[in-house]
Amino acid sequence: MSSLTPPPVPMELHAVNRRKLCDSLRRHLSTSNRPLDGFVLLQGGEEKNRYCTDHAELFRQESYFAYLFGVREPDFYGAIDIGSGKSILFIPRLPEDYAVWLGEIKPLSHFKETYMVDMVFYVDEIIQVLSEQFKGSGKPLLYLLHGLNTDSGSLSKPASFEGIEKFETDLTTLHPILAECRVIKSSLELQLLQFANDISSEAHVEVMRRVKPGMKEYQMESMFLHHTYMYGGCRHCSYTCICATGDNSAVLHYGHAAAPNDRTFEDGDLALLDMGGEYHFYASDITCSFPVNGKFTSDQSLIYNAVLDAHNSVISAMKPGVNWVDMHKLAERIILESMKKGSILTGDVEEMMVERLGAVFMPHGLGHFMGIDTHDTGGYPMGVERPKEPGLKSLRTARDLLEGMVITVEPGCYFIKALLIPAMENAKTSKFFNRETIERFKNIGGVRIESDLVVTANGCKNMTNVPRETWEIEAVMAGAPWPPVTTGNNSTK
Repeated sequence: MSSLTPPPVPMELHAVNRRKLCDSLRRHLSTSNRPLDGFVLLQGGEEKNRYCTDHAELFRQESYFAYLFGVREPDFYGAIDIGSGKSILFIPRLPEDYAVWLGEIKPLSHFKETYMVDMVFYVDEIIQVLSEQFKGSGKPLLYLLHGLNTDSGSLSKPASFEGIEKFETDLTTLHPILAECRVIKSSLELQLLQFANDISSEAHVEVMRRVKPGMKEYQMESMFLHHTYMYGGCRHCSYTCICATGDNSAVLHYGHAAAPNDRTFEDGDLALLDMGGEYHFYASDITCSFPVNGKFTSDQSLIYNAVLDAHNSVISAMKPGVNWVDMHKLAERIILESMKKGSILTGDVEEMMVERLGAVFMPHGLGHFMGIDTHDTGGYPMGVERPKEPGLKSLRTARDLLEGMVITVEPGCYFIKALLIPAMENAKTSKFFNRETIERFKNIGGVRIESDLVVTANGCKNMTNVPRETWEIEAVMAGAPWPPVTTGNNSTK
């Protein structure tokens, strides 16, 4: 069961996003002494079939189009008149037999009302409508989306249609401005992000309660997906679920087709579950690590608490103006200090930092922007350089934090043989390892703890609500309520 109900989706959210883009674009054009006319034109996502078959894959809207228009259906175009701010949707003209196989063919007025846009026409009317609406001189100008995604290395696809040569096109202006608009979340966006976190947090707790040795990893994935869909209306997951146990928890992106969450886990294993539901395009990204039998060993506690201390210290330090590279280094330092206290490492921690030893145990970045995409846009805008050192080069942003950013905090500590063995053989780093102790930990796998944070005026707010302390996890797995029941000013453990 669930205490949550999917909230209504306010289409005003996307109208706010469009106004934000228009304001930013007009400021840029004014500064550049360029006319404030023309159209932003985006092409929505297209429905795809599975290879050569007639099996239609479950459609999910292209993210920039979703941000500006909130449209669920495929094969749309959307335009915004820069001068007036008016929005136009262009919908596909459907064949008559659509009504037989796929449901009622809705009138233009339905989409105008549903998506809160100013005008709706058919896709085959783009040339005529935009030409008539254009108020400038010469050919109508289209600002098209074309730019690099710094996480994937792929380029966004500019809108294309038959007859586009009748228009002037600009491929350079829109992308950096629209990507930056997505970095700072509105209050309406934060409400959806919070619900995605709420239902996903609840689902993680449900998995903790039901897990037991002898199950399959994919059963944990199934329980999570069922809960977020059944009670949260999350038909889509934000990303492929990672349900790793034992050695698999040291595989950072476990769960893909070649490693499909199919191990039978055993008493004494740690589980690392990285899963997040998506609600109306908006993501959550939560990782919980816990022992499948419900009780931490002393060695598991050592590694877990090292990561938890890093997680909590970063959250305590976050506020506007703080640099994300510094936060990553803070997390590394705390994990290394904890491992030194636990006699896994020996020597000077500052020297370890210089030699980038932290990257051996946490090769990924501390966190990433999150929004309509799990790895959201804006990590490396013009002028922000990607670090080149081990570990730091994996950071998905190196920016200073700003109020309204949503970012994950996900420190981890892993015993990855492909990194550990070379480091133990390297002349500069071999001296840091207590070889006798580290043998005990080589098969522990890894621990990651991940929460989703929104940067506030004076700090940050954690949108994720799952058990984090070892005693909380053990209590919940033994049947205690979550969130804890409070009596007056005291909470029950």
